[in-house]
Amino acid sequence: MKATWNEEIIAEANREDLVFIEGNWYFPPASVKLELLEKSPTPYTCPWKGKCQYFHIVVDGEKNENAAFCYPVPKPSALERIHKDFSGYVAFWRGVEVGE
Repeated sequence: MKATWNEEIIAEANREDLVFIEGNWYFPPASVKLELLEKSPTPYTCPWKGKCQYFHIVVDGEKNENAAFCYPVPKPSALERIHKDFSGYVAFWRGVEVGE
């Protein structure tokens, strides 16, 4: 699967390596072009997943603010609920296309 924005592939991995949570595909950190992500100061804590880290996506000088996010250290109960360690996995939204 691929995550694409502004005609740039931001992440690419086999479907079986991704984690699907609440309508979002989470890509393993090694499959993400981290050089295209810029940490965002936007704070958010999910009641059941824990503290979230947002990222802006920057491609060719254009910025898609808070369009990527991850849970660097999910709550232990979230890991039990999902049955997989999704620590640091990155999900996308706000115009980022995710598909085959």
